[in-house]
Amino acid sequence: MKNTIMIKKNYEFKNLFSKGKFYYGEFIHIYIKESKKNINKLGIAISRKQGKAVKRNRIKRLIRENYKNLENRIKKGYNILIVINKEKNLEEICFKDIEKNFLRTLKKANLLED
Repeated sequence: MKNTIMIKKNYEFKNLFSKGKFYYGEFIHIYIKESKKNINKLGIAISRKQGKAVKRNRIKRLIRENYKNLENRIKKGYNILIVINKEKNLEEICFKDIEKNFLRTLKKANLLED
């Protein structure tokens, strides 16, 4: 993820939750807010209710890998927050499911370059 900075501060997450535009998918929801910089910022949020740390970190790794594969196709200058759907069982989610859902949601948000 050469052109992306990870969001780590709590106020950045709150800012995206309150002022970001919301797009939903089957497994993931995306909040997007335009920034003035020429780089993207990525944040991943997953609830503790979803499972123990091992399961949550596995899903985060899958999302980061999907983002890394699509990074060259995503438009620059956005803050992106990915939230995992609380109603889905994490054990059923695989790499391909996240990839399909992530692509579909990014297309809805009009973030993919052609």
